[in-house]
Amino acid sequence: MKRLWLIFAQTVTISVAALFVVQTLKPEWLAWRQPSNNGQPQVVAIQQAAPTSDARKVATYADAAQAALPAVVHIFTSQEVRRHPFSNDPVFRHFFGDRFGNDTQRQSGLGSGVVVSADGLVLTNNHVVESADEIEIAFHDGRKAKAKLVGSDPESDLAVLRIADSQPLTPITFAQAESLRIGDVVLAIGNPFGVGQTVTSGIVSALGRTHLGINTFENFIQTDAAINPGNSGGALVDSNGHLVGINTAIYSQSGGSMGIGFAIPVSLAKSVMEQIIKTGTVTRGWIGVEVQDMTPELAESFGVKPDEGALIAGVMRGSPADRAGVKPGDVLLSVGGKRVKDAQVMLDLIAALAPGEKAAFGLFRAGKPLELQIVVGKRPRPPRQ
Repeated sequence: MKRLWLIFAQTVTISVAALFVVQTLKPEWLAWRQPSNNGQPQVVAIQQAAPTSDARKVATYADAAQAALPAVVHIFTSQEVRRHPFSNDPVFRHFFGDRFGNDTQRQSGLGSGVVVSADGLVLTNNHVVESADEIEIAFHDGRKAKAKLVGSDPESDLAVLRIADSQPLTPITFAQAESLRIGDVVLAIGNPFGVGQTVTSGIVSALGRTHLGINTFENFIQTDAAINPGNSGGALVDSNGHLVGINTAIYSQSGGSMGIGFAIPVSLAKSVMEQIIKTGTVTRGWIGVEVQDMTPELAESFGVKPDEGALIAGVMRGSPADRAGVKPGDVLLSVGGKRVKDAQVMLDLIAALAPGEKAAFGLFRAGKPLELQIVVGKRPRPPRQ
Protein backbone atom coordinates (compact mmCIF):
# COMPACT_ATOMS: atom_id res chain seq x y z
CA MET A 1 0.00 0.00 0.00
CA LYS A 2 2.80 2.38 0.89
CA ARG A 3 4.48 1.57 -2.42
CA LEU A 4 1.32 2.42 -4.40
CA TRP A 5 0.91 5.72 -2.57
CA LEU A 6 4.51 6.67 -3.38
CA ILE A 7 3.94 5.90 -7.08
CA PHE A 8 0.75 7.97 -7.07
CA ALA A 9 2.48 10.96 -5.42
CA GLN A 10 5.35 10.87 -7.92
CA THR A 11 2.91 10.69 -10.85
CA VAL A 12 0.95 13.73 -9.60
CA THR A 13 4.16 15.70 -9.07
CA ILE A 14 5.40 14.95 -12.59
CA SER A 15 2.01 15.83 -14.08
CA VAL A 16 1.88 19.19 -12.28
CA ALA A 17 5.42 20.00 -13.41
CA ALA A 18 4.56 19.07 -17.01
CA LEU A 19 1.41 21.22 -16.87
CA PHE A 20 3.44 24.19 -15.59
CA VAL A 21 5.97 23.85 -18.41
CA VAL A 22 3.24 23.61 -21.06
CA GLN A 23 1.35 26.58 -19.55
CA THR A 24 4.54 28.67 -19.69
CA LEU A 25 5.94 27.67 -23.07
CA LYS A 26 2.93 26.53 -25.12
CA PRO A 27 -0.23 28.09 -23.67
CA GLU A 28 -2.09 27.54 -26.97
CA TRP A 29 -2.05 23.78 -26.26
CA LEU A 30 -4.39 24.47 -23.36
CA ALA A 31 -7.00 26.41 -25.38
CA TRP A 32 -9.58 23.84 -24.24
CA ARG A 33 -9.24 25.35 -20.75
CA GLN A 34 -10.60 28.79 -21.82
CA PRO A 35 -14.13 29.58 -20.63
CA SER A 36 -16.88 29.13 -23.19
CA ASN A 37 -18.74 32.38 -22.34
CA ASN A 38 -22.01 30.46 -21.85
CA GLY A 39 -21.70 28.66 -25.09
CA GLN A 40 -20.81 31.77 -27.13
CA PRO A 41 -17.75 31.70 -29.42
CA GLN A 42 -14.54 32.90 -27.82
CA VAL A 43 -13.42 36.34 -29.11
CA VAL A 44 -9.68 36.54 -29.63
CA ALA A 45 -8.13 40.05 -29.95
CA ILE A 46 -5.87 40.28 -32.98
CA GLN A 47 -3.81 43.43 -33.71
CA GLN A 48 -4.70 44.65 -37.18
CA ALA A 49 -2.98 47.07 -39.56
CA ALA A 50 -4.19 50.69 -39.47
CA PRO A 51 -6.75 51.56 -42.16
CA THR A 52 -5.36 53.15 -45.28
CA SER A 53 -7.13 56.43 -44.45
CA ASP A 54 -5.11 56.72 -41.24
CA ALA A 55 -1.78 55.95 -42.86
CA ARG A 56 -0.99 59.67 -43.48
CA LYS A 57 -1.98 60.83 -40.01
CA VAL A 58 1.64 61.52 -39.05
CA ALA A 59 3.49 64.71 -38.20
CA THR A 60 4.59 66.07 -41.58
CA TYR A 61 5.43 69.34 -43.28
CA ALA A 62 5.28 67.85 -46.76
CA ASP A 63 2.51 70.22 -47.87
CA ALA A 64 4.52 73.28 -46.78
CA ALA A 65 7.62 71.98 -48.52
CA GLN A 66 5.77 71.16 -51.73
CA ALA A 67 4.21 74.64 -51.77
CA ALA A 68 7.59 76.38 -51.50
CA LEU A 69 9.99 74.08 -53.38
CA PRO A 70 9.10 75.23 -56.94
CA ALA A 71 9.87 78.85 -56.00
CA VAL A 72 13.37 78.15 -54.62
CA VAL A 73 16.15 78.12 -57.22
CA HIS A 74 19.86 77.37 -57.30
CA ILE A 75 22.20 80.20 -58.31
CA PHE A 76 25.53 79.52 -59.98
CA THR A 77 27.87 82.46 -60.49
CA SER A 78 31.25 83.00 -62.07
CA GLN A 79 33.60 85.93 -62.34
CA GLU A 80 36.85 86.69 -64.09
CA VAL A 81 39.72 87.66 -61.80
CA ARG A 82 43.23 88.76 -62.61
CA ARG A 83 46.08 86.40 -61.91
CA HIS A 84 48.34 86.73 -58.88
CA PRO A 85 50.77 89.68 -59.14
CA PHE A 86 53.74 87.35 -58.47
CA SER A 87 52.74 84.79 -61.10
CA ASN A 88 55.74 85.72 -63.30
CA ASP A 89 58.23 85.29 -60.49
CA PRO A 90 60.32 82.11 -61.10
CA VAL A 91 60.39 81.15 -57.42
CA PHE A 92 56.61 81.63 -57.16
CA ARG A 93 56.03 79.51 -60.28
CA HIS A 94 58.40 76.84 -58.94
CA PHE A 95 56.17 76.28 -55.91
CA PHE A 96 52.75 76.92 -57.48
CA GLY A 97 53.28 75.80 -61.07
CA ASP A 98 51.34 77.28 -63.99
CA ARG A 99 47.98 77.56 -62.28
CA PHE A 100 48.50 81.34 -62.26
CA GLY A 101 50.00 81.43 -65.75
CA ASN A 102 47.04 83.03 -67.52
CA ASP A 103 46.40 86.74 -67.26
CA THR A 104 42.94 85.99 -65.87
CA GLN A 105 41.10 83.04 -64.41
CA ARG A 106 37.47 82.31 -63.54
CA GLN A 107 36.10 81.72 -60.06
CA SER A 108 32.71 80.15 -59.42
CA GLY A 109 30.26 80.27 -56.55
CA LEU A 110 26.87 78.95 -55.63
CA GLY A 111 23.88 79.93 -53.56
CA SER A 112 20.10 79.95 -53.60
CA GLY A 113 17.32 82.36 -54.44
CA VAL A 114 13.55 82.75 -54.23
CA VAL A 115 11.21 83.48 -57.15
CA VAL A 116 9.06 86.45 -56.12
CA SER A 117 7.16 87.23 -59.33
CA ALA A 118 5.72 85.27 -62.23
CA ASP A 119 7.78 87.26 -64.73
CA GLY A 120 11.09 85.99 -63.34
CA LEU A 121 12.25 88.22 -60.48
CA VAL A 122 14.40 86.41 -57.92
CA LEU A 123 15.34 87.62 -54.44
CA THR A 124 18.68 86.50 -53.02
CA ASN A 125 21.64 87.66 -50.93
CA ASN A 126 23.98 90.34 -52.24
CA HIS A 127 27.03 88.28 -51.26
CA VAL A 128 25.81 85.41 -53.50
CA VAL A 129 25.96 87.51 -56.70
CA GLU A 130 28.40 90.28 -55.74
CA SER A 131 31.03 90.87 -58.46
CA ALA A 132 29.62 88.05 -60.62
CA ASP A 133 29.73 88.64 -64.37
CA GLU A 134 27.74 85.51 -65.22
CA ILE A 135 24.70 84.25 -63.31
CA GLU A 136 22.84 81.02 -64.07
CA ILE A 137 19.62 79.87 -62.44
CA ALA A 138 18.69 76.20 -62.02
CA PHE A 139 15.08 75.31 -61.20
CA HIS A 140 13.89 72.42 -59.05
CA ASP A 141 12.81 70.48 -62.16
CA GLY A 142 16.27 70.69 -63.76
CA ARG A 143 15.67 73.61 -66.15
CA LYS A 144 18.35 76.28 -66.39
CA ALA A 145 18.31 79.93 -67.46
CA LYS A 146 20.56 82.98 -67.48
CA ALA A 147 19.87 85.87 -65.12
CA LYS A 148 20.95 89.49 -64.76
CA LEU A 149 21.30 91.71 -61.71
CA VAL A 150 18.48 94.24 -61.29
CA GLY A 151 20.01 95.89 -58.22
CA SER A 152 21.53 95.19 -54.83
CA ASP A 153 21.82 96.58 -51.33
CA PRO A 154 25.08 95.59 -49.61
CA GLU A 155 24.03 97.11 -46.29
CA SER A 156 21.14 94.66 -45.90
CA ASP A 157 22.83 91.95 -48.02
CA LEU A 158 19.94 91.65 -50.47
CA ALA A 159 19.83 91.59 -54.27
CA VAL A 160 17.21 91.16 -56.98
CA LEU A 161 17.80 89.22 -60.22
CA ARG A 162 15.73 88.93 -63.38
CA ILE A 163 15.66 85.63 -65.27
CA ALA A 164 16.08 86.16 -68.99
CA ASP A 165 13.49 84.66 -71.37
CA SER A 166 11.74 82.70 -68.65
CA GLN A 167 8.34 81.09 -68.95
CA PRO A 168 5.70 82.11 -66.39
CA LEU A 169 6.86 80.98 -62.96
CA THR A 170 5.12 80.21 -59.69
CA PRO A 171 6.28 82.80 -57.13
CA ILE A 172 6.46 82.14 -53.42
CA THR A 173 3.75 83.45 -51.09
CA PHE A 174 4.91 86.05 -48.57
CA ALA A 175 3.86 85.58 -44.95
CA GLN A 176 2.25 88.49 -43.15
CA ALA A 177 4.80 90.87 -41.69
CA GLU A 178 5.49 90.47 -37.97
CA SER A 179 3.43 87.24 -37.84
CA LEU A 180 6.38 85.06 -36.80
CA ARG A 181 6.76 84.04 -33.16
CA ILE A 182 9.53 82.41 -31.15
CA GLY A 183 8.89 78.67 -31.16
CA ASP A 184 7.19 78.57 -34.57
CA VAL A 185 8.25 75.70 -36.84
CA VAL A 186 10.22 76.82 -39.91
CA LEU A 187 11.76 75.08 -42.91
CA ALA A 188 15.00 76.17 -44.58
CA ILE A 189 15.14 75.43 -48.31
CA GLY A 190 18.22 75.82 -50.47
CA ASN A 191 21.18 74.13 -52.12
CA PRO A 192 23.70 73.38 -49.32
CA PHE A 193 27.20 72.52 -50.53
CA GLY A 194 25.78 72.16 -54.04
CA VAL A 195 24.24 68.74 -53.31
CA GLY A 196 20.82 69.79 -54.66
CA GLN A 197 17.57 71.14 -53.30
CA THR A 198 17.27 70.34 -49.61
CA VAL A 199 14.70 70.96 -46.89
CA THR A 200 15.65 71.15 -43.21
CA SER A 201 13.39 71.89 -40.26
CA GLY A 202 13.68 73.69 -36.94
CA ILE A 203 12.03 76.39 -34.89
CA VAL A 204 12.41 80.12 -34.51
CA SER A 205 14.98 80.47 -31.73
CA ALA A 206 14.92 84.27 -31.45
CA LEU A 207 13.74 87.41 -33.23
CA GLY A 208 15.31 90.82 -33.73
CA ARG A 209 18.94 89.72 -33.44
CA THR A 210 21.29 92.70 -33.88
CA HIS A 211 24.91 93.66 -33.14
CA LEU A 212 26.19 90.56 -34.95
CA GLY A 213 28.52 92.46 -37.26
CA ILE A 214 27.11 90.73 -40.37
CA ASN A 215 25.30 93.65 -42.02
CA THR A 216 24.99 97.38 -41.42
CA PHE A 217 21.24 97.01 -40.91
CA GLU A 218 20.42 93.95 -38.84
CA ASN A 219 17.14 92.52 -37.59
CA PHE A 220 17.71 88.80 -37.94
CA ILE A 221 15.53 85.77 -37.34
CA GLN A 222 17.56 83.14 -35.49
CA THR A 223 16.70 79.49 -36.18
CA ASP A 224 18.11 76.05 -35.48
CA ALA A 225 17.01 74.74 -38.88
CA ALA A 226 20.21 73.53 -40.54
CA ILE A 227 21.66 76.26 -42.82
CA ASN A 228 24.92 75.50 -44.60
CA PRO A 229 27.09 77.12 -47.30
CA GLY A 230 24.96 77.22 -50.44
CA ASN A 231 21.76 77.91 -48.49
CA SER A 232 22.46 81.66 -48.63
CA GLY A 233 19.65 83.46 -50.41
CA GLY A 234 17.25 80.54 -50.00
CA ALA A 235 13.84 80.54 -48.36
CA LEU A 236 12.92 80.25 -44.71
CA VAL A 237 9.22 79.32 -44.73
CA ASP A 238 6.59 78.69 -42.08
CA SER A 239 4.46 75.55 -41.70
CA ASN A 240 2.15 76.87 -44.45
CA GLY A 241 5.00 77.18 -46.93
CA HIS A 242 4.90 81.00 -46.80
CA LEU A 243 8.12 83.01 -46.92
CA VAL A 244 9.17 84.43 -43.54
CA GLY A 245 12.85 85.14 -44.24
CA ILE A 246 15.87 84.92 -46.54
CA ASN A 247 18.59 82.61 -45.20
CA THR A 248 21.77 84.64 -44.88
CA ALA A 249 24.39 83.49 -42.39
CA ILE A 250 25.36 80.96 -39.74
CA TYR A 251 27.40 80.98 -36.58
CA SER A 252 29.91 78.17 -36.98
CA GLN A 253 33.36 77.13 -35.82
CA SER A 254 33.55 74.30 -38.36
CA GLY A 255 32.00 75.81 -41.49
CA GLY A 256 28.86 73.67 -41.12
CA SER A 257 25.60 74.10 -39.24
CA MET A 258 25.81 74.27 -35.46
CA GLY A 259 22.14 75.08 -34.89
CA ILE A 260 22.54 78.87 -35.03
CA GLY A 261 21.43 80.31 -38.35
CA PHE A 262 20.22 83.77 -39.30
CA ALA A 263 17.65 84.94 -41.85
CA ILE A 264 16.57 88.41 -42.98
CA PRO A 265 12.89 88.85 -42.02
CA VAL A 266 10.37 89.12 -44.83
CA SER A 267 9.30 92.65 -43.78
CA LEU A 268 12.80 94.05 -44.38
CA ALA A 269 13.39 91.89 -47.46
CA LYS A 270 10.14 93.04 -49.08
CA SER A 271 10.83 96.72 -48.39
CA VAL A 272 14.33 96.55 -49.87
CA MET A 273 13.14 94.44 -52.81
CA GLU A 274 10.39 96.91 -53.75
CA GLN A 275 12.86 99.81 -53.76
CA ILE A 276 15.35 97.89 -55.89
CA ILE A 277 12.67 96.92 -58.41
CA LYS A 278 11.44 100.49 -58.61
CA THR A 279 14.71 102.42 -58.72
CA GLY A 280 17.51 99.85 -58.91
CA THR A 281 18.87 100.89 -55.53
CA VAL A 282 17.84 101.60 -51.93
CA THR A 283 17.55 105.13 -50.56
CA ARG A 284 18.03 105.77 -46.85
CA GLY A 285 18.25 108.80 -44.60
CA TRP A 286 21.60 110.09 -43.31
CA ILE A 287 22.82 112.97 -41.14
CA GLY A 288 26.58 112.37 -41.11
CA VAL A 289 27.46 111.45 -37.54
CA GLU A 290 29.62 108.79 -35.93
CA VAL A 291 28.05 107.24 -32.84
CA GLN A 292 28.83 104.74 -30.13
CA ASP A 293 26.76 102.94 -27.52
CA MET A 294 26.52 104.33 -24.03
CA THR A 295 28.40 102.33 -21.40
CA PRO A 296 27.44 102.61 -17.72
CA GLU A 297 30.54 104.75 -17.15
CA LEU A 298 29.72 107.11 -20.04
CA ALA A 299 26.08 107.32 -18.99
CA GLU A 300 27.11 108.34 -15.47
CA SER A 301 29.52 110.98 -16.72
CA PHE A 302 26.96 112.49 -19.12
CA GLY A 303 24.09 112.27 -16.65
CA VAL A 304 21.80 109.95 -18.63
CA LYS A 305 20.39 106.46 -18.05
CA PRO A 306 22.62 103.52 -19.06
CA ASP A 307 20.03 102.17 -21.51
CA GLU A 308 19.23 105.57 -22.99
CA GLY A 309 20.61 107.30 -26.05
CA ALA A 310 23.69 107.07 -28.26
CA LEU A 311 26.82 109.18 -27.92
CA ILE A 312 27.75 111.41 -30.87
CA ALA A 313 31.46 110.65 -31.21
CA GLY A 314 32.03 112.63 -34.40
CA VAL A 315 30.28 114.92 -36.87
CA MET A 316 31.21 115.03 -40.56
CA ARG A 317 32.04 118.54 -41.73
CA GLY A 318 29.33 119.97 -43.99
CA SER A 319 26.90 117.14 -43.21
CA PRO A 320 23.20 117.72 -42.29
CA ALA A 321 24.05 117.25 -38.61
CA ASP A 322 26.91 119.77 -38.84
CA ARG A 323 24.71 122.37 -40.53
CA ALA A 324 22.02 121.88 -37.86
CA GLY A 325 24.49 122.42 -34.98
CA VAL A 326 25.08 118.90 -33.68
CA LYS A 327 28.40 118.63 -31.83
CA PRO A 328 30.64 115.76 -30.72
CA GLY A 329 29.78 114.86 -27.13
CA ASP A 330 26.05 115.33 -27.61
CA VAL A 331 23.85 112.42 -26.57
CA LEU A 332 21.11 111.62 -29.07
CA LEU A 333 17.94 110.65 -27.20
CA SER A 334 15.22 110.62 -29.88
CA VAL A 335 14.65 110.79 -33.63
CA GLY A 336 11.30 112.05 -34.87
CA GLY A 337 9.80 111.50 -31.44
CA LYS A 338 10.98 107.87 -31.25
CA ARG A 339 13.25 106.87 -28.38
CA VAL A 340 16.85 105.94 -29.13
CA LYS A 341 18.06 102.99 -27.01
CA ASP A 342 21.44 102.41 -28.65
CA ALA A 343 23.49 103.15 -31.75
CA GLN A 344 21.83 100.44 -33.86
CA VAL A 345 18.34 101.77 -33.12
CA MET A 346 19.51 105.29 -33.96
CA LEU A 347 20.90 104.08 -37.29
CA ASP A 348 17.64 102.32 -38.16
CA LEU A 349 15.50 105.34 -37.22
CA ILE A 350 17.57 107.75 -39.30
CA ALA A 351 17.73 105.35 -42.27
CA ALA A 352 13.94 105.13 -42.27
CA LEU A 353 13.64 108.90 -42.86
CA ALA A 354 13.26 110.17 -46.41
CA PRO A 355 16.05 112.39 -47.77
CA GLY A 356 14.94 116.03 -47.77
CA GLU A 357 12.61 115.47 -44.83
CA LYS A 358 12.97 117.69 -41.75
CA ALA A 359 12.89 115.79 -38.46
CA ALA A 360 13.21 116.68 -34.80
CA PHE A 361 16.27 115.25 -33.02
CA GLY A 362 16.24 115.21 -29.23
CA LEU A 363 19.70 115.74 -27.72
CA PHE A 364 21.27 116.06 -24.30
CA ARG A 365 24.12 118.61 -24.06
CA ALA A 366 25.96 119.90 -21.01
CA GLY A 367 23.32 118.52 -18.65
CA LYS A 368 20.37 120.07 -20.52
CA PRO A 369 17.90 118.70 -23.08
CA LEU A 370 18.03 120.22 -26.56
CA GLU A 371 15.95 119.76 -29.73
CA LEU A 372 17.29 120.46 -33.22
CA GLN A 373 15.53 120.32 -36.58
CA ILE A 374 17.69 118.50 -39.13
CA VAL A 375 17.04 118.25 -42.87
CA VAL A 376 17.89 114.63 -43.60
CA GLY A 377 20.34 113.83 -46.40
CA LYS A 378 20.75 110.75 -48.58
CA ARG A 379 22.91 107.96 -47.19
CA PRO A 380 25.98 107.41 -49.41
CA ARG A 381 26.36 103.97 -50.95
CA PRO A 382 29.15 102.04 -49.16
CA PRO A 383 32.38 101.58 -51.15
CA ARG A 384 32.68 98.31 -53.04
CA GLN A 385 34.92 95.84 -51.27
